[in-house]
This record gives sequence, C-alpha cells and structure tokens, in this order.
Amino acid sequence: MPNVLITARYFAVDPEPLEVLRAHGCTLVHTDLDWTLGDGNVPAARTVELLRDVAGAIIASLPLTESVLAQAPALKVIAIRGVGYDSVDVDAATARGIPVLIAPGFTESVADYTFGLMLAVARQVAQADRLARAGRWEVLVSTNVYRKTLGIIGLGRIGKAVARRARGFDMPILATDVVRDDAFARQYEVIYVPLDVLLRRADIVSINAPLSQGTRQLIDAQALSLMKPTALLINTARGGLVDEAALATALREGRIAGAGLDVFHDEPLRHNPFQGLDNVVLSPHLAAYSHEGLRATGVIAAQGLVAILEGRQPDPAVLVNPAIYQC
Repeated sequence: MPNVLITARYFAVDPEPLEVLRAHGCTLVHTDLDWTLGDGNVPAARTVELLRDVAGAIIASLPLTESVLAQAPALKVIAIRGVGYDSVDVDAATARGIPVLIAPGFTESVADYTFGLMLAVARQVAQADRLARAGRWEVLVSTNVYRKTLGIIGLGRIGKAVARRARGFDMPILATDVVRDDAFARQYEVIYVPLDVLLRRADIVSINAPLSQGTRQLIDAQALSLMKPTALLINTARGGLVDEAALATALREGRIAGAGLDVFHDEPLRHNPFQGLDNVVLSPHLAAYSHEGLRATGVIAAQGLVAILEGRQPDPAVLVNPAIYQC
C-alpha cells in the first residue's frame, strides 16, 4: 500500500478526494503542519522528513527543490492541488522520472473571486463595511465596473473565465499572453495587445499569469507608471508577479486608484507595505477556496496520483512534464 503525503491545506474539507485515495489502497501520511498557514514555508529539512518512505505527495506550495528531491528516493509522483507549480523544481523532478501533475479545478472559484475583488475595490465595499461597523453613516462616492476596459494579463484558464464574466458587465477586454487563442478572442471580443498598451488603456488590470523567471515582478515601478491614475490592479495569481513596494508607493501617492490583492511575495503577510491604505483590499490567498473548487481539485489530484502509482499514464492535460514519457 503506497504512502501518500498530503500537505495541501484544507484537502479534507470534502471527503471525496480522500475516498478516491483510500479506494485505491493508499495509506495517508499524517503531519502536524498547521493547515491554516499552508505548506509554502516548510523548511527543507522538515520537507525531507515528511517525504521519507512516501510514494506520492499532494501539495499546494511545498518547496520541492533539487536538493529535497535528491533526498526523497521513494517519491514517484507529485500532484499539485491547483495549477501553480512554481514551488517545484520541474527539471529536477523530470531528471528523476517523477511526473508533476496539476489539478485545474479552481478556475471558476478564482475567477469569481477576481470579480469580487474588482467590485470590492471599485465600489469601496471593504471601506464601507468598516464605516458602518464603526457607526459612521458616511457616503463614499465610488466608480462602476460596468463598461470599464478590462486588461487581462495571462489569458489562460482563469483569465478566460474572467473574460467570460466581463462580457456580462459589457466590458471591453484587452489581453496579453505569450500564447494566443484567437478562436476564444473572437468569440468573447478580446483584443490582444502588448503589455505596455494594455497597462495604458485598461481601467482595471487583472493579473492571471503564472510565476516564472520571465514574469517575476512583471508589474514593477515602470509598469505601474504606465497605468491611468484612475486604474485598479487586481492580483489573484502569484505575489511575486508584483513589486509590492512600488505598488504601495503608487497607491499611497495616488498614481493608481486602488488594488485588490489575494497573493503576496511572502505568505503569511508579515511586513505589510499596504498598512493604512484605504484604497487596497487584501485577502489571505483564498481566492481558490470554495467548496466546489476544493472538491474538484482534490479529486483531480487524487485521480492523477493514483494513475501514476498504478502504472498508468495520467491525462495529458494535467501533466506538467510530459518529457518523462518521451525518452
């Protein structure tokens, strides 16, 4: 019976993913990790301990470096509960013949939350809540989302789901991506433009791109200087895509109007550069955490992991490193 480590927080909120693993004879390895904090800050030595005698791991952001993987000889498969795999050294995993899987089941949850942040920032919902709780019956004059130009950085699964919602708000949509989907763009009237054009023209910028060496701090001081002073920035992707210090300065100086952030460079957010700013809405990396999203991603991750452990090839749509099957 293969041992399976689960470090993805709230994996067991819905029983179905666990039932999939148990039905295929997996033994679940329990840990004392604080699931409220996630697995992104687990030290390397502790990670090596957790992976001892483990054949499969279902993670969220557990750092699986080349050094860690070299000390986990029993590991046969890594399944990520979600689509961001920047915490895994994929080249090192591939060299060891370890499939890396993603679980794209959070798409609609993150897209919903992205729009929630847009509305919360544009209509100053969080600030209004604070006023009402304090007994202050003041009027906040905010701005509509309806018919504002939306710029989507990264028109992948989640970016497309955001675009579909934007059509209901009658929003002109701009997008930038290294891979174009012209059929989708025609259907939803999306116009592809370079990043600098998007930043200059968009009223709301939604970041939905993966984090890589090429996209790290994509939105820096220079990029922010291109945005309209009335523009809003929404990030539900990865904190490393944004220069947080530069963003805080732009917000403080009124060079952009507001931001909604669910992700940060360091999580949990210990040193908050946005402290005292009413024009930013913060949340603790929970855009994906709906009951529906947790169930869907959990089942996808469990099924993919089981397929590998039983000697079957996974669905190509969830396999990050197909090169291991092409040797």
